[in-house]
This record gives sequence, structure tokens and C-alpha cells, in this order.
Amino acid sequence: MSRVAAENQISPFFTMELDDFPRASHGASPSLGKLLKHVGDVRKEATGDGGETPLHHHHQVLDVSDESLDEPRTLPFVLSFTNLTYSVKIRRKFSLSGMFSSDRNRLGAATQAEPVGGESLFTSTKTLLNDISGEAREGEVLAVLGASGSGKSTLIDALANRIAKGSLKGKVSLNGEVLESRLLKVISAYVMQDDLLFPMLTVEETLMFAAEFRLPRALSKSKKKMRVQALIDQLGLRNAANTIIGDEGHRGVSGGERRRVSIGIDIVHDPIILFLDEPTSGLDSTSAFMVVKVLQRIAQSGSIVIMSVHQPSYRILGLLDRLLFLSRGQTVFSGSPAQLPPYFAEFGRPIPDSENKTEFALDLIRELEGSPGGTKSLVEFNKSWQAMKHTTNRTTDTRHVVPLQEAISASISRGKLVSGATNNDASPNSMVPTFANPILVEIAVLAKRSMKNARRMPELFGIRLGAVMVTGFILATMFWNLDNTPKGVQERLGFIAFAMSTTFYTCADALPVFLQERYIFMRETAYNAYRRSSYVLSHSLVALPSLIFLSAAFSATTFWAVGLDGGLSGFLFYFLIIFASFWAGSSFVTFLSGVVPHVMLGYTIVVAILAYFLLFSGFFINRDRIPDYWIWFHYMSLVKYPYEGVMQNEFQDPTKCFVRGVQIFDNTPLAAVPAALKLKLLDSMSETLGMKITRSTCLTTGSDILKQQGVTDLSKWSCLWITVAWGFLFRILFYFSLLVGSKNKRR
Repeated sequence: MSRVAAENQISPFFTMELDDFPRASHGASPSLGKLLKHVGDVRKEATGDGGETPLHHHHQVLDVSDESLDEPRTLPFVLSFTNLTYSVKIRRKFSLSGMFSSDRNRLGAATQAEPVGGESLFTSTKTLLNDISGEAREGEVLAVLGASGSGKSTLIDALANRIAKGSLKGKVSLNGEVLESRLLKVISAYVMQDDLLFPMLTVEETLMFAAEFRLPRALSKSKKKMRVQALIDQLGLRNAANTIIGDEGHRGVSGGERRRVSIGIDIVHDPIILFLDEPTSGLDSTSAFMVVKVLQRIAQSGSIVIMSVHQPSYRILGLLDRLLFLSRGQTVFSGSPAQLPPYFAEFGRPIPDSENKTEFALDLIRELEGSPGGTKSLVEFNKSWQAMKHTTNRTTDTRHVVPLQEAISASISRGKLVSGATNNDASPNSMVPTFANPILVEIAVLAKRSMKNARRMPELFGIRLGAVMVTGFILATMFWNLDNTPKGVQERLGFIAFAMSTTFYTCADALPVFLQERYIFMRETAYNAYRRSSYVLSHSLVALPSLIFLSAAFSATTFWAVGLDGGLSGFLFYFLIIFASFWAGSSFVTFLSGVVPHVMLGYTIVVAILAYFLLFSGFFINRDRIPDYWIWFHYMSLVKYPYEGVMQNEFQDPTKCFVRGVQIFDNTPLAAVPAALKLKLLDSMSETLGMKITRSTCLTTGSDILKQQGVTDLSKWSCLWITVAWGFLFRILFYFSLLVGSKNKRR
């Protein structure tokens, strides 16, 4: 009996004989849902309620073949792609000579196929992939090679379902069954070319947080730690486990170690398929070799590894099982490294013994690309060579490929796909949960990670607190102990308007926070590490403590120093409206960071919009004087509501007087006349109005000032709740911006 020995190198837990699965009658395979339910039940029995991990460090032998020794070896997983074609529309570059030329616009790094429908005078079609076919098998590393612009990354994106549905033509299947997008997200992982990591977390913490996201809640904390420790050893990161990742301002791990950490966070749940976009880019030869060596071990543990690579060294070539050479979107070679010499020998360009095979092949491809005929001769030769090889070698047949449902079940029984063992849904498309954890667990883990990363960069909050304190100190000393004269009233209005707008402007520093995490967020959510809603909620919760602290600092610095009214209850409301302003401003800036992808452009938009909010707040021009066609902006102004709330908090006392007797002449040309003359003027006014106006008669109260400023339509508590509601609205809009703007797919 032919057997496949599978060494559990990544997950030493959850082993089970495939023969233990229940078989349907008449030799038919049971449904995948039933198989997974059985796997989940057995796994629960094996793991218990979170005790010690069962010791299964031995090799597990899986019977996945027929009885006959003459049958070829079964293939647990085979990812096949057939006739993949992908084109994009580009704008034509016009020139006087080109407009009258009969030649079509040549498209540089891709092959221009026949004119595609939809071309116009202004656009042309650029074919990035042109009829690409091939396969990748479990236990093997498939490397996609080619010069820059050959279509390597595009092919990886196509296989990883990162191209919008409808734009990609052709078929991608796993074990003969078309891959659903939802299933592919769960059983695969994609490692981007850039190392997108939190700089202040250590290697072990980074991998542990990835385990918290990708491994199910049913798995105990100790088992997750064991999984991470095994992964650190497999990645060769033991010596760097407690070293921070680092960035430009903080020294951390080396480039090769960063790349291995990037791989580790995507394979912590032990996926069946692993895609990598140029994992050796920017690394020295030793680091690159170690990265590919890790990928080879991952493949041998029962995964399909597909990666793009620019120019592998001789040592790396020895680790690769299959090669796929591309040139301008077309296949020029597909096969094992051992087939390169006979292939090019038959083509008439034998590889010298002293040369690196891949370097020779890439140099030849570049040479042909620069010739008049291009690589057409090599493309045609590859087609004929593949056809000849197919007719002489038929060992790979669909009869010997395990059905997908059975293959995934067997893979889970060996410890693969750690995140997918608890779904009892019998639907084939629901073989594993969409998310490993409930939303509350995701929020807690996200908040813990953000706070830990922020605690190790206290200078960021320190700078923000310093800015708020300096602003509060300047305002306190500038508007020190204001009196209740007409000038004092004007100064109070100026202080309130400036203070409220300042709370929004100091929130602009929240703009780079999400922009720095944007691509980490896109990478993690692309393959269902957590829900977008969890990210929005945790982002909001993490922001609250710092906003409360900033609000308390600003309120305490300015309230009593300026001489604002209301006592302790007045201070409490002042603190709450300042906090609500920080909350609304932070939410507004966070929403903009989800819409605008560039920091400088975002700052420009934030400053401009906040200036408009201040203009329409009612300070510079009363609400009654704003033109009807702009009144809608007045009600959309975020500054309006805290401004009016503090105004009412300050001038709500009906017994407090702000203009008495001769003070009525202040802020007028009569302010300079002698006091005796002012009293005579008051007597004349008394006779005319028929009422006695003396030096101490109150002429203007706080209610009068509110009416003069047009602050009459809302109570101060209504202003507070509306400000808080604006904050929630912008958080909801931020969520929708993440839904729409983070698809991470090519069009």
C-alpha cells in the first residue's frame, strides 16, 4: 500500500489517522461538512479543555492511496491554473506624429494581443497575462521568474484572488474544483513584498498577536504559545525572539529576519497555500537562502508554496521544485530546474556547464525581448515542448488527485489550518469558519496590541500633550482673569471660539496613525485575520484614554485662569464639551485618513475644512446674518456646537450683569468723553425712554448676549450630545471607508 509520510513540523498537535474518518456507503466520500464536524469532535477530545498538549511529535502516516502498488502516488493538493489572461486599459500618449501613425501604441513590458473590444481613441489595452497555464503541488515550491514587468506579481495576484472578478479570464482550481473566494481566504496566506510590521513589538510578540488573531478561541493560551515557539524555531528566529522589529528611528532585527517574521505572521495558522511576492527582494544572498530554506520546510510540511523571485542564486535554485519563466506576460518555460538544460538545448541555445541556469535563461529572454521578433519563438517552442511532454508523461492524472473535501479534511487532521476545526455547517463553502474568533476577542487583542505599541513610543503622546498644554498656557495667560465689562464679553467670545477650534486642530496628529497602519490593516483583513468592525471599535476605544487626559489637562489649565463662570458644575460641563470636541475631531480626522491615502494631502484637507468649520461656527458672523445658501454649512460645522455649548455655560446666569450704566458707551466713540458728561447723557436717555438709568443700572445680561450672538436654538446639553453624535457618525463613516477602500484587489 502506497503511503504519504507527513511530518508535522509546524503544528505538533491535532494528529489523527485518515482511516478513522467515517466512510459513506458504496465507497463514496462523505460530505466535507460531516468530515470537518468529525475532525472537530476528535480534536476537542484530543485537546480537552485547555490542558497540556498531547505529545504527537512522531511522524504521522496518512493512507491516501489505493491498494495497488502499480498506481502512481496520490497528490493531496494540486493547484491548477489554465489560460489566465488579464488586461488593463491605459491612457494613450498623444503626439502630433503619433496621431497620424498607422501603428498601434506599443505597450512596453507586456505583449499587445489582438485589439480588445472597448479600445478607444483615448485608451488602449495592455495585456499583463496572456494565456498562462500551469500547476503547483503540495510539498513543492513553485517559483515564478522573469525580468521586471514580465508579469510575476500579476500572476501571483491572479492565483491569490487579488484581481477583481470579471477582469481575470481563465480558471484557477484546487484538486479540480474551482476555488471560491471565501474558501481561498481561509486556506491560503499572502506575504507582500514589503515588510509591514509594528516597529515597537518584539518578534515573539508580533507572532503571538498573529496567533491570537488566526488561531481559534477554543485553543488554550498555552497551546498558542507552543505554536508560536515552534514557529520561531522553524523560521530560525530564536536568537531574535525578544528583539523589537525596529524602524528608521529604532534599531531592530535584520532585513532577513524581518522578512521571515512577515512570513511567520501569515503562516501561524498553517495554511494549505502560501503566496509570496518576491520574498528575497532586497536581501543579501545568505538571508535570501535562509528565507527560501524556510519556505521549503513549509512546503514539505504539507503546503503549496508559490512565490515570485527576480533572479535566484545557485543555492536557492537547488531548493526550488518548479520554475515558471514569464516574458511580457507569456510563458517561456514551465518545468523543474533539471529540465532547463535539455529545454534550452533543444531550443538551440544550450546552457554552458559553468553558468547559472536561471541567469543564463533570464539573460537569453532579455536578449530575445530586444530582438525584432521578441520572445515569440521561445513562447511557441514552449507550447510544443509542453505538448510533447504531456503526451509522453501522463503520470499526473485527475484520477490520482484526492477530492478537495477529503484532502482538506486529511490536512486538518494532520494539524494544518489550525483556525478551522469548529464549524458544524455541512455546506462545502463553510468548511472552516470565516473568522477564527468572535468580535469581542478581536477587539481585545487589537486594543492590547495598539496600546503596547503606543506605550513603547511615549514621545508621540508626549508631544501631543505638550502641544495642548502650551496652547492652554498661552490662552490662560493671554485671557487672564477676564472681567465682566463689555470688553471682557468680547474677549470671552474670542477665547471660546479659539479654544474650541484649537481642540479640533490638535486632533490633526491622528491623521498619520491609520495611514501608517493602513497596509498592515489591509494585509490582515484580506485573509480574515479579524473583522473591519473590530478594528474600528478597538481604534475608538484605544483613543479614549488619551482624549480624556488631554481634555482634563486643557480644561484645568484654562477654566479658572481665564475666569469662566459656573463653578464646579460649570467646570464639569466645560470638561465634557472639551472631551466631546476632541472625540469629534479625532473621529473626523480618522475618517479622512480612511479616505485620503497620503499624509500631506490629508493635512491640507484637514486644515482647510477645519478653517471652514470655524468660519461658519457663528463667531465671525451670527447665524441670523449667514446667507441662506450657506446656512447648511453652519449646521454641519463641528465647531458650532461646542462653541454654542460653552457660550451658554458661560452666559446662562440671568442675574449676572455685563453692561451697567455708563458702560453702555464702551466700544463707541463716546467712550473717551468725561464721566460727568456720560452721566448727563444717561439722564437725557432716561427722560427720552421714560425710565431711570443710573450708573449701576444693569443694561445687558447673559441672556441678552446669547440673543445678540444668535445662540438660542439649542440648549447646552443638546450641543454636547450633538458633538458626541458627530464623533460616532464619523466613526461609522470610517468603517464604510474601510469596506470600500481596502479591497486590495486589482481592477
